[in-house]
Amino acid sequence: MKSITSMTTATASSSAPSSSSSKSSAMSIKRGTRILTEKPFTYVLKSKYRLERCDNCLEAVKVLKCSNCRYVSYCNRACQQEAWSLHKHECPFLKKILPRIVPDAARMLCRLILRLEHGGDLERGYYTEHGSRKFRDLMSHYAEIKNDPKRLEHLDSLHAVLTDMMSVSCSSSTVPNKTELMSIYGRLVTNGFNILDAEMNSIATAIYLGVSITDHSCQPNAVATFEGNELHVHAIEDLPCLDWSKIYISYIDLLNTPEQRRADLKDHYYFLCVCSKCIDPLETRQMNAAACPNRSCNASVNFELAKCQDCGAQVTTELRDAYNEIMTLTQTSLDSMKEVAYLDVCKICLEKQTGLLHPLNVWHVKTLDAAFEAAIEVGKWSDALEYGQRLLPGFAKYHGEWNPLLGLLHLKLGKIQLYERSYKQAVHHLQEAQRILNVTHGRDHRLLLEQLRPLMLQARHEMT
Repeated sequence: MKSITSMTTATASSSAPSSSSSKSSAMSIKRGTRILTEKPFTYVLKSKYRLERCDNCLEAVKVLKCSNCRYVSYCNRACQQEAWSLHKHECPFLKKILPRIVPDAARMLCRLILRLEHGGDLERGYYTEHGSRKFRDLMSHYAEIKNDPKRLEHLDSLHAVLTDMMSVSCSSSTVPNKTELMSIYGRLVTNGFNILDAEMNSIATAIYLGVSITDHSCQPNAVATFEGNELHVHAIEDLPCLDWSKIYISYIDLLNTPEQRRADLKDHYYFLCVCSKCIDPLETRQMNAAACPNRSCNASVNFELAKCQDCGAQVTTELRDAYNEIMTLTQTSLDSMKEVAYLDVCKICLEKQTGLLHPLNVWHVKTLDAAFEAAIEVGKWSDALEYGQRLLPGFAKYHGEWNPLLGLLHLKLGKIQLYERSYKQAVHHLQEAQRILNVTHGRDHRLLLEQLRPLMLQARHEMT
């Protein structure tokens, strides 16, 4: 899935953009301009949220179950009615399978099958006034998936679930043959987006038709963010014109080494990234850099060499062994904390990293990130502030100066400073958050209107 936190506005997938959109393609695009707004072709709320979020608008509010299937929930009758055109077809399937939980990918495949059966194959998603894509225009990577054992095993398991849940006498819908199902599955796994909430948590899976035109780069010039199920794409650099062949978002987590990023892209999207960041050997060396043995030197050091290239400090065998040991410990610890980060484990790693890993070593940055979130989870605010402040340079370097994750880091720091009554510092971080999120989300996004601005008003009021 494209887990993307990625300027004249195009409309949702069911209609063509306004003429102003086509005019903008010949005009320069300023950083922060919204270049696309799109509703999903289809989407599925993650099953773990089905009792706490609306299946239609995805809001985390009080919800009531569908009276027939008792599987999905809605926040009000308006959302239920809006969702009914598709849900009425899947409702008997979900009713049959309850109390079992449908895997998210299986439900997504089911919805895609139903959408295509009921006219979705004709629907277009527009990215300019005349440029559009239909579901069949998305790449299926059929040949690659056919030779991918893990994907084939996954598809077989999904086929079994679909065959079970869709065998309902009152429905004429059936599971497609294996060839057709594989082509649908291929389009899903290589074009799907994770819909993110305001905190950048994945809450749903979706297919958007228009934005699928956008390619990947580890140095993106645009970013995709979400409001409910609606996707927005904003430019994060000034662009000479709206040329979609030169607009890039990131499909993956950028806080990884080139080797990891390329492996992720190859495994999930079947291409090898050749962007400048991935093919530059200096990028890998910097991400794995050691601290200089000379404490007064801030240079990043390659411990495969005999000395620091800046100050000449010697790299001893003992230092090299200690560096290798803490790198292994850090990577093993982070791998074990993919679901839940433990503050005590993070603290041990950070203590052992001191004097060995450079402050911008990516594994040190990852540890700080885990420690920051773990400290927030257990209410250790002074620890969270320390780790968050130390995390800022690494986030700016690897995610980029105009990334939602950097903006949200400032927002979280501002909240904590406000709670700790450090009002001047709170205002600083909230201003930085506003500067970044205005670009990545737009000034009218609910994150800014309902969260950031009230916090800013409160912090400024407390200062007076």
